[in-house]
Amino acid sequence: MANVSVGTVDRIIHNRGQVTLENIEIVNAIIKKYGYKRNIYASNLALNKKFRIAVFLPKNEGLEYWLAPLNGIAKAAEEFGKFGVLIDYYFYTYDTDSFKKIADKVLKLDYEGLLFAPVFYEESVAFLTECKKKNIPIVMIDSNIQEIEGVAYIGQDAYQSGYLAGKLISYGIKSESNILILKITRDRERTSKTTVYLQRIQGFYSYFKENDFLPVFNFTEISTHDTSKNHLTVKMFLAIDCVFVPNSRVHIVAKFIKENNLQGIRIVGYDLLKQNLDYLNDGIIDFLIHQKPEEQGYLGISHLYKKLVLKEEAESITYMPLEILVKENYSYSQQSKL
Repeated sequence: MANVSVGTVDRIIHNRGQVTLENIEIVNAIIKKYGYKRNIYASNLALNKKFRIAVFLPKNEGLEYWLAPLNGIAKAAEEFGKFGVLIDYYFYTYDTDSFKKIADKVLKLDYEGLLFAPVFYEESVAFLTECKKKNIPIVMIDSNIQEIEGVAYIGQDAYQSGYLAGKLISYGIKSESNILILKITRDRERTSKTTVYLQRIQGFYSYFKENDFLPVFNFTEISTHDTSKNHLTVKMFLAIDCVFVPNSRVHIVAKFIKENNLQGIRIVGYDLLKQNLDYLNDGIIDFLIHQKPEEQGYLGISHLYKKLVLKEEAESITYMPLEILVKENYSYSQQSKL
């Protein structure tokens, strides 16, 4: 309510200094207005017990996207550390063998809570099934596995984000058009197991099925790999008017289109990676859909803090807002803050 951090409120309540007079007045006014009382039980509990949380994510080496949730987690760790929250990190490389190895390690250890990003579907289902036997609160970020009950999720509604991408692709188009859906995966990544990917494509198609007033759109799907030789060819883009990339690798397509001077192709993709933003500012990428991964990481730890320390109920599903970025509402000054 005061639009300040938990740590700032804590310092004001306990007179620990390092707070501006303006924030002190704002927080104290809210305390007076709403009759706030300290949760003595939670405070005492935090003094006597540590709450260990396991964070299980893809390794961010070469994966810029995964740096963002880590920044949010680090921010939450600093704020909630004074209440006994401790975080241990476990990372896997982007293949199923590494995932299984680290998952087995996490399962053998005792933790009060888990923050997890389920990239590989079947392996994640097996892992979460075993975790549920420990009867600990679990939060998923980035991707949701709905088959596992009792696990919280913080992230985008992938279906709706794909639906939105369809609307952005079709916006203002009055005649028959050809859409290319480019599924760019890593060499060791199995597309069929990444649920976000599939849900976005499903939502994308649904937009066109549910809006019969649209002109005719012809769809082509192509799968390729994220490698130095990513197998893109000019032939793929012949007669193509729009390209939809259902993940953060849209910069690969933008680079190819720019290098080959392909004109008049609308491009929609995801995430505020530096390369994506460069091509957005160049006018090659038309729309980026942002899912706030840093905030997902922060809210994931905040959720576990509420469950473990405060013994409060927390929302089981928190959908992040669907933010649309175009060249005109984003600038390099903002990019430098990432």
